[in-house]
Amino acid sequence: MWRNLIRNTLFALILVGLLLIGVKQFNSNGLNDTSNSKSNKEINQNLVSSRMTYGRFLEYLEMGWVKQVDLYDNSRNAIVEASSPELGNRPQIIRVEIPVGASQLISKLKEYNIDFDAHPVENKNFLITLASNILLPILFVGGLFYFFQNSENANSSPMSLGKSTARFERRPDTGVGFNDIAGIDEAKAEFEEIVSFLKQPDKYTIVGAKIPKGILLVGPPGTGKTLLAKAIANEADVPFFSVAGSEFVEMFIGIGAARVRDLFKKASENAPCIVFIDEIDAVGRERGAGVGGGNDEREQTLNQLLTEMDGFKENKGVIVVGATNRADILDSALLRPGRFDRQVTVNLPDRLGRIGILKVHARNKPIGNDVSLVQLANRTPGFSGADLANLLNEAAILATRYKKSAITKNEVNEAADRIIGGIEGTSMDDTKNKRLIAYHEVGHAITGSVLKSHDEVEKITITPRGVAKGLTWFTPEEDQSLLSRSELLARIITTLGGRAAEQVIFGDPEVTTGASNDLQQVTNLARQMVTRFGMSNIGPLALEDENSGQVFLGGGMVQGTEYAENIADRIDEQVCKIINYCEQKAIEIILDNRVIIDLVVEKLLDVETIDGAEFRTLLSTYTILPEKNAPYISKFS
Repeated sequence: MWRNLIRNTLFALILVGLLLIGVKQFNSNGLNDTSNSKSNKEINQNLVSSRMTYGRFLEYLEMGWVKQVDLYDNSRNAIVEASSPELGNRPQIIRVEIPVGASQLISKLKEYNIDFDAHPVENKNFLITLASNILLPILFVGGLFYFFQNSENANSSPMSLGKSTARFERRPDTGVGFNDIAGIDEAKAEFEEIVSFLKQPDKYTIVGAKIPKGILLVGPPGTGKTLLAKAIANEADVPFFSVAGSEFVEMFIGIGAARVRDLFKKASENAPCIVFIDEIDAVGRERGAGVGGGNDEREQTLNQLLTEMDGFKENKGVIVVGATNRADILDSALLRPGRFDRQVTVNLPDRLGRIGILKVHARNKPIGNDVSLVQLANRTPGFSGADLANLLNEAAILATRYKKSAITKNEVNEAADRIIGGIEGTSMDDTKNKRLIAYHEVGHAITGSVLKSHDEVEKITITPRGVAKGLTWFTPEEDQSLLSRSELLARIITTLGGRAAEQVIFGDPEVTTGASNDLQQVTNLARQMVTRFGMSNIGPLALEDENSGQVFLGGGMVQGTEYAENIADRIDEQVCKIINYCEQKAIEIILDNRVIIDLVVEKLLDVETIDGAEFRTLLSTYTILPEKNAPYISKFS
């Protein structure tokens, strides 16, 4: 309370000081004399119309145009009343600066019989002069310093740039516990052990175990890294510091390192405690990478972080938890044991993990009896925990929009479609383009259904979503972490099935640009088969790295291929062979099943959307010709 009172008082004094200085400055520009009210009124109302040189004033005097003169500041300044025939004898009030040594001015005024008056210099009080010239500036500067140093927003003030901006909670209550986390059981077990160490350290120290100094969470965005940090903050019941890596990086030299020192100083004073640094790659990128030298502000901040985590002075009881989705660009000194003793990988959840995550996020939502979380988990491979939470939230919003008291299967499916494909657009008119899009999507579906190594069709639609005019979704029977040669070829054939249908039905001249994205996908996949997976007659060679280095992200400035030019030609040749082979297979499948394709297209044009079960029921009434030969690599090697 006293600090606030002092701060408010100083702030008021600063305002008063500014007011007094302003008044002083205003009065210094005027020529004051309380003994002559007429002249003071003229000056204070800025009636002086112009300035005049002393030589011109003497000419006015000799011409008899001067009427009256008022002298100020010991005859250094004069206010002259005159009227000149050159200006139509209009009255003028002119300021004239009298040069030093013009001692004959009074004699000249008397000689020309000019009415003049001399005004004495204003006598100022010594205390007022001292206060306005010395004490007020000192009080003003000191007050500003105290105000910035002790303001509630001190971290953003110029006087405290080196202070840590980390949020501190002595007993954090994030509302998230380990029971609220699912799908990442391995990572959760690691953190449960850390919590156990903090609560029962004797159980570990009796066998000589030491608490890990650092834990690095690595994984794609949305997998639950920050959620784990919230859970450990809530469960550990120790002081918790949270800060983003970008908050250490400043344009001012030394500020980032100062903030790191201040953070670990506060953490040591509150040990045992946890320091959570989110997006640590903002400050922990590899030193010396990219363009320029290594003596920049970010690298100095990283050097300070390395020293604080495991330097000459050991920080006991401070556990650093870092989170990043770019562990490949972090400095190797930051990753070594002693700094980050553990690296916990938080991957995308598998099918069982997705079921658990959906159950967690469905706790506080009224889910209808027709909604199967298991089926929803099967339909969402590759979804992160954040994606699944967003899916159920979108479904709840849609249920509210449709004025339903519970979330039904329709809302869940529509929410999944919105997230995967985008917002539903307006249906197209029954034109040639609509029919062409229908054949394109059915071409994908038929080729995918014929090939044994491809996933099943989930849905076909010609309703625009996002930038796509039509979409065909496939759902795998199980999560696929490893893909075989035949599965990769089946994907390429199915992706080219849409363009193949356009060629067969409408002819080569009518092939459209709608397959441009499909061609990009198959080219990329075929190139990976040759250069990364060793699935060509070039041999089992990895000719290109998955994570090609980038400038400023850990890679060098000069990048090039590590193989000869003739190998590059062979790579292009093999890629073309793979794509041409798959295109011929797709055309064969379309030609063999032309009648079925026409029937499915007519149904699709009528209803615009066909789900997977309905599509398979429709196909069961007809005979689909299977693939003649399995798509083995021998066909194009």
